[in-house]
This record gives sequence, structure tokens and C-alpha cells, in this order.
Amino acid sequence: MNDWIRLTPQDHVVIVLRPFAAGERLTLEDGGAIAVADDVPQGHKVLTRPIGRGQDVLKFGYSIGKAKADLDPGVWVHTHNLETGLKGILDYAYEPDGAIEGTSQAGTSAEAPTGGTEAAASAGAAPDGAGFERTFMGYVRPNGEVGIRNELWIINTVGCINKTCEILAKRGEAAFAGRVDGVHHFAHPFGCSQLGDDLVHTQKLLASLVNHPNAAGVLVVGLGCENNQIDAFREAIGPHDPDRVKFMRAQDEEDELEAGMALLEALADRAETFRREPVPVSKLKLGLKCGGSDGLSGITANPLVGAVSDRLIGCGGSAILTEVPEMFGAETILMNRAEDEGVFGQIVSLINDFKQYFVRHDQEIYENPSPGNKAGGITTLEEKSLGCTQKGGRAIVRDVVPYGERIRKPGLTLLEAPGNDLVSVTALSAAGAHLVLFTTGRGTPFGGPVPTVKISSNSELAGRKRNWIDFDAGRLLTDRSMPELADELWTQIVRLASGEQETLNERNGFREIAIFKDGVIL
Repeated sequence: MNDWIRLTPQDHVVIVLRPFAAGERLTLEDGGAIAVADDVPQGHKVLTRPIGRGQDVLKFGYSIGKAKADLDPGVWVHTHNLETGLKGILDYAYEPDGAIEGTSQAGTSAEAPTGGTEAAASAGAAPDGAGFERTFMGYVRPNGEVGIRNELWIINTVGCINKTCEILAKRGEAAFAGRVDGVHHFAHPFGCSQLGDDLVHTQKLLASLVNHPNAAGVLVVGLGCENNQIDAFREAIGPHDPDRVKFMRAQDEEDELEAGMALLEALADRAETFRREPVPVSKLKLGLKCGGSDGLSGITANPLVGAVSDRLIGCGGSAILTEVPEMFGAETILMNRAEDEGVFGQIVSLINDFKQYFVRHDQEIYENPSPGNKAGGITTLEEKSLGCTQKGGRAIVRDVVPYGERIRKPGLTLLEAPGNDLVSVTALSAAGAHLVLFTTGRGTPFGGPVPTVKISSNSELAGRKRNWIDFDAGRLLTDRSMPELADELWTQIVRLASGEQETLNERNGFREIAIFKDGVIL
């Protein structure tokens, strides 16, 4: 493995692939050498060209911030000497870049990386290639949608009955083992005393989960006195099959556990009528999400997910990209891939509306990344965003969907949601994602309502947290090419969708939801 990587020839920095000690010599691509001025952790940046105070520092071929002082080659570039260059709410112009559906490009720049590794090179995962699966074994529902699991879900309208629903799920799991793929309840604290948009967000989000095809049957449990009344929630759900969605108001039942188990029994009977059958991958919907990142996330895991996303879209499938604050600084890349000016306008509204959300709460729009991201080598929000948006590959942006709603078109859709892991994965699931590809350089055990595939950006994390990480993208820096790993990840996704394999979050029983809140609770 080489000691460093430069992502584009115009970049001012290289990313070190091992720790460097102050005084060590770093040999560049032209044979010249520089002395490293500081101790630099793996995944962090070393400057290779002089930069003046206030000048842009380039990585990915784009500015990742401005120098706080005059900087000499060899210095460690991080929060002590680099600051964001992003300011205020911007005006945008539509400048389409000619993105081609179904092609894949790992970086945000057309240039290939230098430094002896092909980690961020073009994935070459075009959909008209040979050798990868075009079908999976799924459950075709009566409405034409397809599920990759045949589960029973318990959705409560209000947090007061979380424990009641938890008991029902445990009893159902024991009673119906072997008949369904699982019985799951997703605890949350909301549904009572919420006002305005908060209540609407809760209803929309939970209603979209009710309509998810991974659930063969859904039991909706209400209390009886909450704001989110069952009758109002039924309207939020919309048209539905009464044999698939059952309702119970706990205050109306003498024994709500006995009544709930009887309803679950009826749902299990219905679920048993479904069998897996061959389904084209065009029916598959992938959620795209990154968690705590490191300096390798934008080199390995995120471009790999972008390659797989492009392949699926090229086959007629769907991918959903969210984390709006982590588009700040890279938003024009997505805007210029909009299908038309109408979609461009939707993206502009998505970005500026979220910035206004920060302003309303007197928060800095361009706040630096989290402590974990900084420790991993991410210095500014634009650096995080330039790596984050690579999960969307190079596909045309077809649509923009509000928080809590389901996607409407195949192709790449942008979804309104924050960067918070639990909130955004829940929103991706509600939007219709059958599974979520979750890249991380720091690691996390959690999982959403749907299978959550944890993809590590570095092999050290994958080796150390084998009970968390499903796929090691760090091998791009050692012995695998992007096309090879794209094929491997694609095969794993098909196996997961076909029920031949479980994600670690499924195996460990880690399934959670979190609902976005921006309002008053009485």
C-alpha cells in the first residue's frame, strides 16, 4: 500500500494512508520530497504546495476551505490552520453538466487520483456490462410493490404505549417464528401534545412506514387520547388493504395484549401466503447514508456506494440521497445534475430552506463537522460534503421529496432530512428504501427499520468491529480495484435482498427509528 494519495492533480493536499511523524520525508509523484512538519494521523491532509493566507485549499479538485495563515509545504492541514469558505445563503444558476444516466465516476472531479492507488478512480460499473445479477428473490405485494423481507411491523401512534408494543413484538416474535421473517416494533416518544408541523411530520413519517412493502402486515396501536388519533392517522396512511393494516385503540380493550396478539395472528396468516419469486433489480430502492466519517470516506466507501448506486439506476432502479446539511458546499454539483430546471429549482429550495432552518434557531449555517469527523481528518463542512455527495454517484437527479414522504420516480432522488444518523435512516426507510447503504469511518452498531449495511472506509475499523461492519471498502487502498469491489458489494446487496443473508443490525436485533422535531410540545 502506498503512503499517500492525491485525488486530483490540482489538489494542494495529499491524504496520508498511514501516520506520519514530524520530520519524516514524503516523496511526491514527481520524485521530489518534502519534510512533514507535524505528526499527522492516518487519513489527514499534508500540504504539498505553498498557500497564502485567505487562499483556497483544494481537495477533490474543489475548495475545502481557506487558509488561516501563510502555509508551507509539509504542514498538517486541519482545523488549526483551515477554516470554511462558505458564507451566507446563496443564489444559484442552473448550469447542467451533461451527467449521463447509469455511468459512474467516483470523485467529484473528472481527474483520476495520483499517488499509486486507484481507490477513487472511475468505477467502470456501467449497467450494460456483463457478469452481475439483474434479478433478486423478493415478495411481490398485491399493489405491485416488492418487499425484501416478509415481516410484521407494530407502529404506535404515540409514545405512551411503547412498552405495550414492545411486549406485543416479543410475544409475536416467539409465537410466529418460522412463519414470518420477524415481528418488529419501533419505539418513539411522539404523537401526543405535538402542534402544527411537528404533528404532521410525525404522522407522515409513521404513515410512510406503514406503507413500506418489507412489512407484509402492520398493526397500528393507538392509546385513545393522543393528538395523533387513529382516525386522523388512518387518513395520513391513505388507501390501504384492511387485511394488511389492522388498528387497535388500547383504551378500548379490556386486555390490549390479548387483543393485539389476535390481530397479529391474522396478519401472520396473511403473511404466510407470500413466497419469494424472481424480481428485476429495477424494483430495488437503496437508501444512501454516511455516518461518522474519516479522511478516507470520500476516497473509498462513498465513491464505492456511488458506483453501486449508478449501476442500480442504470438498471432502472432507485437510489435516495439525503443529509441536506452535508450537501452544503457541494450543492452545485447536484444542482447541475438536475433533470431539468424544475428539479433544479426544487434542489435550490431544499438547500436554502434548510439553511433558513439553521437561521431560525440562531445557529451557524456552516458549522464544522462533529468531533468524530474532525478526529478522522475531516476539517470543514465543504470537505465533508464533497465526500458525502459522492454516494449519489454521477446519476441525473430526477426528483426531490419532502421529509416523511415516499419517493415517486426511479433514478436518483434527493430527500429532505438532516444529517443525524437515526433521523435520516428512518426518513430513508419511510421514503421506500428496501435497505440502506451506510458508510462510516468511525463505526456504529445501530440499524434502521430496514436492513442497514455498514460499509467501513478503512480496513482497521472493519477488522476491529466485526460485529458492526458488513463490508470493508478500505480494501480499495490495498488489493482491490473499484470495479472488483463494486461487483462484490452488488452481489452482497442481491443476496441481502433475496433473504440469503442478513445484515449485522438484523442479526443483532438493532432496529430503531427517530423522528425529526422542529416545533412546540405542550
